[in-house]
Amino acid sequence: MGSKIFKKRMGPIEKQGVVQAYTMLVPTVAIVMAIVLFPLLANFWISFKDVTVSDLRTAEIKVSEKFQKKPKEKGDISKIEYRFNNFSKSSNIKEVSFKDKIPIGLIIKDLPSNCNLSENIIGCELGNFQPKEKKKLKFETIAEDKYFLNNENPKDSSPIVEGKSENRLLNLDLKIKNFEEIFTSPNFWKTIRISFAYSLFSAIGSLTLGILAAQLLMTTFIGRGIIRGVFLFPYIAPIIAVTITWKILTDPFFGTINGILTELEILNEPISFLQVREMTFSFVGLDFTLPVALCFVILFESWRYFPLAMIFILARLQSVPKELFEAAEIDGATPFQKFRSITWPLILGVLFVLFLLRFIWTFNKFDDIFLLTGGAAGTKTLTVDVYETGFNIGNLGTGAANAVLVFLILVFAAIFIIRFSPKE
Repeated sequence: MGSKIFKKRMGPIEKQGVVQAYTMLVPTVAIVMAIVLFPLLANFWISFKDVTVSDLRTAEIKVSEKFQKKPKEKGDISKIEYRFNNFSKSSNIKEVSFKDKIPIGLIIKDLPSNCNLSENIIGCELGNFQPKEKKKLKFETIAEDKYFLNNENPKDSSPIVEGKSENRLLNLDLKIKNFEEIFTSPNFWKTIRISFAYSLFSAIGSLTLGILAAQLLMTTFIGRGIIRGVFLFPYIAPIIAVTITWKILTDPFFGTINGILTELEILNEPISFLQVREMTFSFVGLDFTLPVALCFVILFESWRYFPLAMIFILARLQSVPKELFEAAEIDGATPFQKFRSITWPLILGVLFVLFLLRFIWTFNKFDDIFLLTGGAAGTKTLTVDVYETGFNIGNLGTGAANAVLVFLILVFAAIFIIRFSPKE
């Protein structure tokens, strides 16, 4: 017999409740749209625009005025000069017009054809201005008796300049120039490799330290609460404080790390770990090249964020019945066997979630690397490149294109990690 499916019809009260529930969600959706989606869409839009920081301001004409050979008696000839300058490097200004007040008693000789004079107000049509274009207007004036009665100065009145210019951010002129500039950059693939190495090994390092710390805190010993609080210090300490501390520790002159390594004769002479790009050393007859600054930045990132992994892993382990570990001890299992057969399968799902979060957060990290190395010595990641391109150089379009690239990489990385994560 075929199974029957009964559909429950909502009554009027239930329908009203559904409508009210969706209505209450409207403010939340609007806030998410405003805080998350609007900046994201704006960033995508700017990535296709050839704009710089100077294009954020509306293009306008700056004017300066000079009054030469001020008349001293009737019939003296003077000159009034106006200089117009379009300071915008990329925007045209169309239909530019100019107005100013001329002092009573100054008669303008040979008024240009593009200008007119009405009741001591001179107006001129200056036409269109190309980016960074400059123009001049000069008038010769003859002084009359009325001028000396009022004793006015042409510079007492402010010239008025008007024109039309389009906002380069809002027009429909979209280009892929920014992305072409990124992919043709000679350092692009190197930056990509550094970004992935930094994010991948930092995430693995923080998870490894988190597992070790969680395993330690699972055992009972005197002062465990104090140790747990100490382990949280790297995560809750201000970023400025910890980066300064690490800079002092790695200083070649009075740093503790250099002092210990030179005392143990591991180093022949002190080095600046955060400023040395690469260093070659021999081990078992083989030569290895180590990216020193990048390794120390990864070490710093692993140390700073291992407490987050520790907290999640410790919470998962504390939910496991102690009988499992006791039964393994009775069967004679070694600590490694207990970790491989009990602990690892239980924390695997948590590790995948933590790895995904740490990879995304580290890939987006800017302040740690910037404060430690400034992106120098082979530590320049995509986020540092976004800052340098968008703010130091002022190329907002290319900076936004870099940010879009970071977003797309993280989306595909998240899909890949989720695809191979445990189903739980």
